[in-house]
Amino acid sequence: MSEDTRPFKIDWSSRSKLRGPGERSLGDLLQKLRDQLAPQAEGISITYLDDRAMRKLNREHREVNQTTDILSFPANPEKGAFQHLGDLVISLPVAEKMAKKLGVSRRREVETLVIHGFLHLCQHDHEVDNGEMMALQANLERELLESEPLIMAVKRGRKPGSKVKRLKDGSRVVVTGRAANALVRKEALKKAKPVKKAGKVPVKVAEKPKRAPGRPRKVAEAAVPTPRRTVRRKRAPRLRTGVLS
Repeated sequence: MSEDTRPFKIDWSSRSKLRGPGERSLGDLLQKLRDQLAPQAEGISITYLDDRAMRKLNREHREVNQTTDILSFPANPEKGAFQHLGDLVISLPVAEKMAKKLGVSRRREVETLVIHGFLHLCQHDHEVDNGEMMALQANLERELLESEPLIMAVKRGRKPGSKVKRLKDGSRVVVTGRAANALVRKEALKKAKPVKKAGKVPVKVAEKPKRAPGRPRKVAEAAVPTPRRTVRRKRAPRLRTGVLS
């Protein structure tokens, strides 16, 4: 059996209060996407969620604590194994809000999300390319849906502070939060010049400056009383006269 005619299995599941389009609505679109983009694929799964579950999933896998419209999980099976392309998870509440905003049906909005997610499963990434993926998505909408492309509910681009991390297999992923901070620190360490470890230099203890010799202190001598000199007064000479009294 050639790759063009091999069967393509689609697994559907829903954990949403809203009802999403199924095999009758999207089966033909998925088959065309597979034949054009991934002829080797043998299966895919699509799950519908509500916002609460979608927010939890987005936080666990992308460290973004908010809901989103669609998440894609490529399978990358080994050679010889069942060629499961991957899993698409769609938030029906987000799709419903965007459909009302654009004035289209919920099915039409989900079709755009399916094309977007399918391209991610085929290793396209609008966060690291130069707009090629979004341009291809617009062409597929015109070709397969015979309709003008819809605006996506979530802005497609790099989140501020995010970084592109290259994996061992050569692929690239966008990381945010703590993973992005760790990548920045790692790159900074690589750019920093290695510092040679010098031997230990003995630390000299500063000696107290010696006191310069000064004038010797005067030692107070014991007070010795100075002997007083007795001055004897000379008596005036007695005058002798001839007169007696």
